[in-house]
Amino acid sequence: MLTILEVLKRTTDFLDKHGVESARLNAEHLLGHALGLPRMQLYLQFERPLTEAELEKIRPWVKRRGAREPLQYILGEAEFCGLKLKVDRRALIPRPETEMLVEIIKEHRPMSPTAILDLGTGSGAIALALAAIYPTAAVTALDRSEEALALAAENAARTGCAARVRLVCSDWCSRLAPADKFELIAANPPYLSPAEFSATAPEVKNNEPVSALVSGIDGQEDLTAILHQAHRHLAAGGLLGCETGEAQHAALRRIAAEIGYKRTESRQDLAGRDRFLLAFV
Repeated sequence: MLTILEVLKRTTDFLDKHGVESARLNAEHLLGHALGLPRMQLYLQFERPLTEAELEKIRPWVKRRGAREPLQYILGEAEFCGLKLKVDRRALIPRPETEMLVEIIKEHRPMSPTAILDLGTGSGAIALALAAIYPTAAVTALDRSEEALALAAENAARTGCAARVRLVCSDWCSRLAPADKFELIAANPPYLSPAEFSATAPEVKNNEPVSALVSGIDGQEDLTAILHQAHRHLAAGGLLGCETGEAQHAALRRIAAEIGYKRTESRQDLAGRDRFLLAFV
């Protein structure tokens, strides 16, 4: 019978041969999830032999990861701003970079807004994180994908925020009434060009929804639409916070000035690249 340590070594070697980054960490997550054990518990049980039933549970997950399916889709969940969210192919996997957008918004808005809008909510990650930070705010989350909204609804229920987060099927702000106003609007829209998308890892280009990643020929089509539409729905003194592509800020800040935003600000990600655009009315 194979022990936990032996399975970990074999799984790590298999994933490494198939080009999976951090193969050992991935192996630990897969094995821990299959056995219902935290990763550190694996180290305390290295010599434990695994039953055939346990191995049968692990094998298909390892095969899927070797085929470069994202680990989060296999495990069925991802952590975002302290929330454990369900994830699957209906929406993008929430990423650490987007957690930075939430932190930057919190920094600029320490007091709770009355009304918050999340554009292109996907799994609901940003909307639910903001709902947790601002427990008195009413949150509206829009997405053009009914499948993504169904996933967001499941996550709203599992985080206890269903009563405060309104989910609406809408192509950006098209379903909002002219009188709808928000003190805070957040968005992580598609911002890759087709060329940039083609250069992404297999985990991304072969698994995550293309419509949530690619925007027009230069990656800016949706961000430009959001700048125009959000301006009409921001209350006086309101803030729009967006995640963007790193080479888009000069053009986006020029567009924002032409639309009538009072000022804009670029913020960098952990790699020092312009990644977040703040626009103020």
